[in-house]
Amino acid sequence: MQPKHFVAFDLGATSGRTILGSLRDGELVLKELTRFPNTILPLGGHYYWNIFSLYEHLCEGLRAAAREGVEIASVGIDTWGVDFAFVGKDGSLLGLPYAYRDPHTDGAPEEYFSKVLPREEVYGATGIQIMQFNSLYQLYAMQRDRSSQLAAAERLLFMPDALSYLLTGEMVTEYTIASTSQLLNPRTKRIEARLLEKMGLSPELFPPIVMPGHRIGTLRAELAAACGLPQLPVIAVAGHDTASAVAAVPAADERFAYLSSGTWSLMGIEVREPFINELTERYNFTNEGGVEGTTRLLKNITGMWILEQCLRKWKDEGRDYTYPEIVKMATGAAPFRTMIDPDDASFATPGDMPAAIRAYCERTGQPAPGDDSAMIRAIFESLALKYRFVLDRFRSLAPFEIERLHVIGGGSKNALLNQFTADSLGIPVTAGPSEATAVGNIMLQARAAGCVGTLQEMRTLIARCIPVEEFTPGDTAAWDAAYTRFMTIVK
Repeated sequence: MQPKHFVAFDLGATSGRTILGSLRDGELVLKELTRFPNTILPLGGHYYWNIFSLYEHLCEGLRAAAREGVEIASVGIDTWGVDFAFVGKDGSLLGLPYAYRDPHTDGAPEEYFSKVLPREEVYGATGIQIMQFNSLYQLYAMQRDRSSQLAAAERLLFMPDALSYLLTGEMVTEYTIASTSQLLNPRTKRIEARLLEKMGLSPELFPPIVMPGHRIGTLRAELAAACGLPQLPVIAVAGHDTASAVAAVPAADERFAYLSSGTWSLMGIEVREPFINELTERYNFTNEGGVEGTTRLLKNITGMWILEQCLRKWKDEGRDYTYPEIVKMATGAAPFRTMIDPDDASFATPGDMPAAIRAYCERTGQPAPGDDSAMIRAIFESLALKYRFVLDRFRSLAPFEIERLHVIGGGSKNALLNQFTADSLGIPVTAGPSEATAVGNIMLQARAAGCVGTLQEMRTLIARCIPVEEFTPGDTAAWDAAYTRFMTIVK
């Protein structure tokens, strides 16, 4: 059998990669071709994404793929959720997309609930957790502020769809990325028109919804020629990076929870139907679209963002730590001295994160971490304890016993945090693949090409090809005591 080669563009909130995936005789091999930064662009008091710079990086990725000298079957793009770009009547992009951390949505959910539709009706229609940066509230804020982009918009494209549009000239709304927006009804799998119409917008803003595996189109002729490639098909993979990552969980059965660990930690279970009830609303759980019509019942947890912001501040102060140094520092620090709620609002925006942690400690009557090592240890322990807090709620809802946690994404390489998590949860943790999003992206392209069949067949192949690391619970008594204290601090 001749090998099949696929190009995956995996764009996260801080960086992006071009990955070449090669499938031959049931074996999957990955090769990173390019890596590039994706940073929030502060401009005029707002935060934006430089989508045109991202496009340039995609073009460089295509040129790198051409230099490999292999026949490429297709291209797929996944990104973070909720953010979007506008297309005007002439087909051009209308400026830079807002970044989800922009403050223009501060207070927007409460305004929407008081002026447009009540909170219960919004959650009942969408099953999506209320977070101020959801696309619904971004649109509300733009309509409220009389955005010139919104006024001139002919179409709205979520980020992977906008980048696919730049590559192909074709516009679609991929299902999994749309499901992050709080605009999609997970039962009908369609945009819920009343959420928009009640604030004077039309659902016609959105192109037709397509499912993972849909062939969007081919590379524009001039782009393909400039990159030294034929007009390759561009496939709508699971455009939300978490949806692609969950598709790559190497699980043998359904009795698992997953944790997609990166800038954000997304914990959840995979179910056949959405769970929308008083309990899930109270827990602020979200129902996002998955592969094969599954629902990803999950909770967003602030992840490595807090550590990333600390590292940025320390680097500015002349202390630049490597990853092995970070782990060594945390390992040597005293346990359970300081605990924070990673989801506290004071940690949500860019800035002096060490100062925000010290202020949180003062507010909660705790000693502030004495040095960088203690702060790193506090972040890792607090994440593991927050994972337990969320998993306990999934245990009360799951139609099966949760026997294992699969940690996927870049955070799966953090062996110390993985062990902390196993100790905190009291169940085994399987870590890997670290490149789960790119793997899922590639395997969904392979599925579209007829190389693999069902979702479970994909997972079985991934489990066979990609090594993982196992962590078993250790000193659970100490973690049980820490969890009791954690609950009193975070309330």
